[in-house]
Amino acid sequence: MKPYAASCDENREPILAVLKQLLPERQAVLEIGSGTGQHAVYFGEQLAHLTWQTSDQLEYHAGIQAWLAEAQLPNVLPPLLLDVRQATWPMLKVDTVFSANTLHIMSWAAVQACFAGVGRLLPTNGLFIVYGPFNYAGQFTSRSNERFDQWLKQRDPASGIRNFEDLNLLAAEAGMELQADYEMPVNNRILVWRKIK
Repeated sequence: MKPYAASCDENREPILAVLKQLLPERQAVLEIGSGTGQHAVYFGEQLAHLTWQTSDQLEYHAGIQAWLAEAQLPNVLPPLLLDVRQATWPMLKVDTVFSANTLHIMSWAAVQACFAGVGRLLPTNGLFIVYGPFNYAGQFTSRSNERFDQWLKQRDPASGIRNFEDLNLLAAEAGMELQADYEMPVNNRILVWRKIK
């Protein structure tokens, strides 16, 4: 049976609207943390000009494969084994990295490793596109995000909603600069960084 996350169906259309603005000239996307595989199938179908490379830790691969097997999309590739903390990432030719709802479930060390890895992988002018909830100046943007953060920390004290300023600093250290910050439904954002060197 395929895994299913209701949130993927709820947020996919608003995310797609932004991706359509950002990716018309792009060719290949690495998705970090493909999870159930729902986003990969939906975006891959809607953005057929892109090669969409799924990836995640091994425990999620069977679920991703189930979605891919049903969809039979030639441009969506089977999942790579990728833990952002691993020293060597797969060698890929991509011009975009996309990740949704991952940074708040990673430890801070993993977030740091993620940005460093993306910075090494992307070519000049490559894009790093991240969807999820974020804090600004250390402040929650809503009561629901504050409650969500409490729930995350009860489940895993190393997780939690990340501060935009901290992420932007990691991006700068990895040779990227902020290109856009989109307001999304339900107190989420899409942050876009571009590799500049």
